[in-house]
Amino acid sequence: MEPVRIGVLGGTGVYELSALHDVEEVTLDTPFGPPSDSYILGTIDGQRVAFLSRHGRGHRISPTQLNSRANIWGFKKLGVEYLVAVSACGSLQEHIRPGDIIVPDQLYDRTRLRALSFFDDPAVGTQGIVVHVSVANPFCEYLSEVCYRAVQQTGARAHFGGTYVTIEGPRFSTKAESHIFRQQDISVIGMTTVPEAFLAREAEMSYAVMAHVTDYDVWHEGEGPVTVEAIVRMLHKNAETARHAVRHAVGMLAEAGPSPQRDALKDGITTQPDFWPEQAKQQLSLILGKYMAS
Repeated sequence: MEPVRIGVLGGTGVYELSALHDVEEVTLDTPFGPPSDSYILGTIDGQRVAFLSRHGRGHRISPTQLNSRANIWGFKKLGVEYLVAVSACGSLQEHIRPGDIIVPDQLYDRTRLRALSFFDDPAVGTQGIVVHVSVANPFCEYLSEVCYRAVQQTGARAHFGGTYVTIEGPRFSTKAESHIFRQQDISVIGMTTVPEAFLAREAEMSYAVMAHVTDYDVWHEGEGPVTVEAIVRMLHKNAETARHAVRHAVGMLAEAGPSPQRDALKDGITTQPDFWPEQAKQQLSLILGKYMAS
């Protein structure tokens, strides 16, 4: 199969890309189990794109139960170098309003139950290779800039930079939690960007998020508590904006060179190759193959 360099991971409210043409569905197996759904491959303005619905069509999978390792692995298997994620989030700051879109540059992990790495999992047979990947800047700076400019082209109110805190979910925050996050100067809150960003870095692909603000979480005294109904209503309102932004981003990436993250593991592999277990080498060959050859 011809590699597909651009991937789109659709979140709540974005379950398809209407701009995709010449569409085909591809079902993939991964060492980590099945992805959330089939990958939808097609073209946008002549560019090949792979789309995956993060929660599955019909929104069947809760944030904690997402098999993010399988989702990211599948994109890697398809050849994706640039992965644009679309997600819903709540605002923790007055100036970031519902209906806005933010492209964050930092990430704060408050999850507890998720697999955060492809490495060192005895259940999958990837134990025995220790990797310490750098995520000081968890989002690809180049792709984030592309996403920000793509959002601006839609005419939507856009914000560049800020911290995205990922909570476990699926419940929403308490008021105490929301106020503490505000005190920590966090910009927005959501449930899915961890572990996607970390796994994309291990897979040596660029990853950035277009986060669509649906509400003020529960801290804002002038607003009622966040509800699913309110979120879905705002997401439907912004869904077309998200699709246009993705289309603009795809166009900007048409002439992009190799991903700036293509060598992310180079200095992070701690275990000497002579000690790599055979099973781990086989299971992880998709991302470690070039290091085996060298």
